Amino acid sequence: MQLEYIIHNHQLLNANQQILTARNRGFRYGDGLFESMRMCDGKLKFAELHAERLQAGMKALKIEGGVLFDAYFLKQKTAELSRKNKLKDNARFRLSVYRDGEGLYTPESNEAGYILEASPMADNSYQLNKKGLIVSVYSELAKPVNMLSNYKTSNSQLYVMAGLFKQQNRLDEAFILNQHGFLCESISSNIFVVYDKQIYTPALSEGCIAGVMRKAVMNLAKENNVSIIEAQINPEVLQAADEVFITNASSGIRWVMGYGRKRYFNEITKSMSALLNAL
Repeated sequence: MQLEYIIHNHQLLNANQQILTARNRGFRYGDGLFESMRMCDGKLKFAELHAERLQAGMKALKIEGGVLFDAYFLKQKTAELSRKNKLKDNARFRLSVYRDGEGLYTPESNEAGYILEASPMADNSYQLNKKGLIVSVYSELAKPVNMLSNYKTSNSQLYVMAGLFKQQNRLDEAFILNQHGFLCESISSNIFVVYDKQIYTPALSEGCIAGVMRKAVMNLAKENNVSIIEAQINPEVLQAADEVFITNASSGIRWVMGYGRKRYFNEITKSMSALLNAL
């Protein structure tokens, strides 16, 4: 479905209208960050968590105006774009924020510009995938661990290369390692490993994205007395794990069926997915 409208710096524009020049810093240097969000039944899910991460990321990148990108702004703009595109209250959004103005590596301005895009989604809840995912570990490039690792910056070359690996090997998803060789995240999601009746996920100190759905799932687990541990995870544990699932704000929870010859169950994953939709 070709959607007709986007929002660029508070203005509703035709989606095919040229809005960025070759001098745009997001294009030239990947100088920015983004949020992927989901609306169900007309309500933007986890708006406060998205705003919190976006504002923290803008502060880390020294892009000004983060205070304006609060939960109210996210709810208001996504609702406006949803209505204009007649999305019937179920949609996925991408908010791209870039450092506006010119300059070479050293920017001449730290003001923010943004683009909000929308796409339709059929379901009004998070649906657990019926067919489990087949995954493998991408090891050609590793993710560095630094002060920007937890944010969804526009510098996405690592994920593009991992996506090519996934495509070439006919996988559903690829897992990415950090610079120390430990599990970090997948191309588009955070990783959870169930082993010996405990749920483990890479700690933020391992360089993974501070996922909104990651945080929501961890909060759900704690509220329901499900043991969940942030840790440094050796990829070899994938051969011994009972279950593996991945999470992101658009798809919710997805279960992994296989890694190489290893096959997984999904009982705990199903229960976590049910708790998520009970919200």
